[in-house]
Amino acid sequence: MFTNYKYLQAWRTWGAGKCLEVIDPMLEKSFLGSEVERCIHIGLLCVQEAAKDRPTMSHVVLMLASDTMVLPKPKHPAFSIGIMASEEVYTSKSSKNVSNNDLTISISLPR
Repeated sequence: MFTNYKYLQAWRTWGAGKCLEVIDPMLEKSFLGSEVERCIHIGLLCVQEAAKDRPTMSHVVLMLASDTMVLPKPKHPAFSIGIMASEEVYTSKSSKNVSNNDLTISISLPR
């Protein structure tokens, strides 16, 4: 719950043009504001509701490496106002495949 609150706070402050308010004041002299704003912007792109709207990791690397690349405006993040999926989708009894690329996820346990 705490984590979701922090993400929502970052989303709201970014939207208001005040995203540096979420940074610990003790760190104020150890970063460039423009770099932190860009990282928060990229982070918000990575947590958009629809997976198809999220950048790939290679695209994230390009965005982080380029100061001149224009970043798209992020859509609402999944954790703040997202669609609530039914619990059935996440159970092993479900016959639905919720994967974008029709791959399944297995949980590996140590021996």
